[in-house]
Amino acid sequence: MKLTLLGGGGFRVPLVFKALLADEREGGVSELRLHDVDEARLAAITRVLRELADGHPHAPVVTATTDLGAALEGTDFVFSAMRVGGTAGRASDERICLGHDIIGQETVGAGGISYALRGIPVALDLVEQVRRHAPEAWVINFTNPAGIITQVLRDGTNGTNGLGDRVVGICDSPVGLARRVLSTLQGAGLVSSEVGRVRLDYLGLNHLGWLRGLHVDGDDVLPLLLARPDLIETFEEGRLFGADLIRALGAVPNEYLHYYYFGRENLATEHAAEAPRGKFLLGQQARFYEGMAHLSDDASAFELWNAVRLEREQTYMATNREAAGSFERDEADLATGGYDQVALAIMHAIAHDEPAELILNVANRGTIAGLADHDVIEAPCRVDASGITPLPIDDLWPHARGLVANAKYVENQTIAAALEPSRTAAELALLHHPLVANWNTAKAVLDDLVAEFDELSYLPADGTPRRAH
Repeated sequence: MKLTLLGGGGFRVPLVFKALLADEREGGVSELRLHDVDEARLAAITRVLRELADGHPHAPVVTATTDLGAALEGTDFVFSAMRVGGTAGRASDERICLGHDIIGQETVGAGGISYALRGIPVALDLVEQVRRHAPEAWVINFTNPAGIITQVLRDGTNGTNGLGDRVVGICDSPVGLARRVLSTLQGAGLVSSEVGRVRLDYLGLNHLGWLRGLHVDGDDVLPLLLARPDLIETFEEGRLFGADLIRALGAVPNEYLHYYYFGRENLATEHAAEAPRGKFLLGQQARFYEGMAHLSDDASAFELWNAVRLEREQTYMATNREAAGSFERDEADLATGGYDQVALAIMHAIAHDEPAELILNVANRGTIAGLADHDVIEAPCRVDASGITPLPIDDLWPHARGLVANAKYVENQTIAAALEPSRTAAELALLHHPLVANWNTAKAVLDDLVAEFDELSYLPADGTPRRAH
């Protein structure tokens, strides 16, 4: 199989490559094409991959290019991990939003709207390039905000000129959550260390979902956890949310819901932080890529990368953990990855008919009542050679319906803002975002974001009346 990775100079690319090296199944990826707009970053990551491939006689052949057409030509799968505006853009989003006393996180916060408005035009160009150079390719989207970008790649500009069902979005959060819950139960002796089939009752949107059941060999074992407050607060999400909230919900929330359930605490912690996450990563990655540029020939590129990776994982969601009372991440949670295994499972399922059940970002098609069929949601799916099919699942529980409906309205207004284009739609998206929820703030923060980013210059200077959506 030929795999094209967009954002090929990104820091997390070696995680994907390590998964490819470990994949000993027949018919794996034989050629990996890295595409990025930054040649220096491409060169740095290519060197890390070259070192990882040493000693692996069947390692995929790696090519790196800044030519998108060449990267896509005849490829079988496209893994999109683009970051329009780079980490510097994320840092600016967070700084501007905090200046207006709102959370600027890149997917859940108002920064996610800014990030999407920058990314949607690039996603639309990708649609055209894939249709031209690789019309039979499948696109696996990891570009954030994953729900919005996946929906744009699927629908295009009018719902008929996108890539349709050959696009699927992935995220590593649901599988990581389920793994931690299962490990907790196994460690307590409540579930056997030897399990067969595991099925997740998980539903919502990307970064906005709930684990409502964990079925092991046909039995739902989540009630065993809910009955033990002492166990709940031994794994990451349990410590984030606390046993009282998790038991009240009857479900374990995705970690990103911490921004909604503990918004005031998170905002206060981010104001007090020495550096918001984006600024921290900007400095860390600058040091890494600068270090790679001056690394001697006999020094290990992988060791430098891995040391930075470990620091990155140790500080992941650090402000949320501080807002929850401060705690360190468990060693098992520093392994990272998850999304790479999901991507591999999708490719093998489709290319070689090796069925898999995964939590994916796909079209709703009646799964969640009240959302349009084309709205992208996050839900359990079966993947095989025939494609991707959502599995039957109970609708959202009452406590989740309003939050999901509102979040999808915000996502759709953000998409409309980019497609029309409409500054008013962008303002409505910000206004209705629960972490903004103020008209004057919505208008002011959008003004500052447009002034900061050349990529947002397409938004009209003045709002025009729009028919209610």
